Amino acid sequence: MGKRIRIINEPSDIVPLLRAFGIESHKKVFDCIQTGWKAIDEIEKEVGFDPTESLSILKKSGFVESKWRMPLPGQKPEKEFHSSYSRVQVNFECSVEDLSDMIMVTFKSDSELRDYLDLIEKEVKAGNQSMNGLQRVIDKSIMYIRAVARRSPILTVKGQRIEIFGETE
Repeated sequence: MGKRIRIINEPSDIVPLLRAFGIESHKKVFDCIQTGWKAIDEIEKEVGFDPTESLSILKKSGFVESKWRMPLPGQKPEKEFHSSYSRVQVNFECSVEDLSDMIMVTFKSDSELRDYLDLIEKEVKAGNQSMNGLQRVIDKSIMYIRAVARRSPILTVKGQRIEIFGETE
């Protein structure tokens, strides 16, 4: 399962990747779903804790796919998950300053980033979605803004814009 290669060409894409695999619980969930499609209760039984947060982070980083499992008659359908990729190829160039910003954003606590997240979310909801517009308001580099947005559970980066992350399922 999941024998594809994830190609990372955008430097800020390493933020969710490092967050996903920098925490042991997320890594356990990823290892569990590499062997095949599994429902949340099956994953929970195997790893010993609720995998919901881990699955959410792994899904936002692009390492998890989901589908609906066909239920037995009279039962509810349930979502099942498996890993999308088994290999990573990283190919980007950026300044050391941008790289250090991204690594710092990756490992800061949620409370340390809360002010920036709130400001970016407020601006995006008000219609200011362009990187240049956000950079003028926030007074941080575009790479820093991208890294913060990639870390957020409700924001998503689309080209030179930041949008509210919507679940498509």
